Amino acid sequence: MVLLRYDPPVDPQFDILYQDDSLIVLNKPSGLLSVPGRDPVHFDSLSLRVSRVFPAVQVVHRLDMATSGVIVMALNPKAHRELSRQFRERETEKRYYAWVHGQPSEDEGSIDLPLCCDWPNRPRHMVSHEHGKKALTHWRCLRREGQRSLMELTPITGRSHQLRVHMLSLGHPILGDNLYAEGEALTMAPHLQLHAAWLAFRHPRYKHRLEFTAPAPFEVS
Repeated sequence: MVLLRYDPPVDPQFDILYQDDSLIVLNKPSGLLSVPGRDPVHFDSLSLRVSRVFPAVQVVHRLDMATSGVIVMALNPKAHRELSRQFRERETEKRYYAWVHGQPSEDEGSIDLPLCCDWPNRPRHMVSHEHGKKALTHWRCLRREGQRSLMELTPITGRSHQLRVHMLSLGHPILGDNLYAEGEALTMAPHLQLHAAWLAFRHPRYKHRLEFTAPAPFEVS
């Protein structure tokens, strides 16, 4: 098992992008768990902090601890069921930004590689055609700059560590990734350069389309 130090940011406790009687949308910082971990040292999390103000909050989906960006939570059981259904049936739309090491030879493409947990080295995941579940990511290179490139990533499925492992499989690990990057790719950034920039779904009660963005903690323009 890979052991990672947990020292989550505390200011602010959480950043609300939108809130109504059905849901709350937040901008999660890098370094904070979405939900409490099994180890007591990993108890602090975004969902725990939000529950202190909104006791009825329920988790709909998660972002990796090191990933920042838009995340939605439900504020009642009915909203939770409907939002969970949308994520499960892939009716939501997501877009991420990432700085990766090196420069891809193409301008865009897709990665269709099945993923599963790498149990001896958890929480790492890996490509496995024998045991993995389907995982599909579309990518587009937005900018090339020296030894790094800015990528726009659109995950169609939502597997754990999907974008991180898929970028590694492409030969361009995400900068600052302490699980999958090595050498210069690891040291070029202080933390994982992966941000959930945009999320779209239908309101669980009123059914109209909602879109939310969160500014990245690193340069993307």
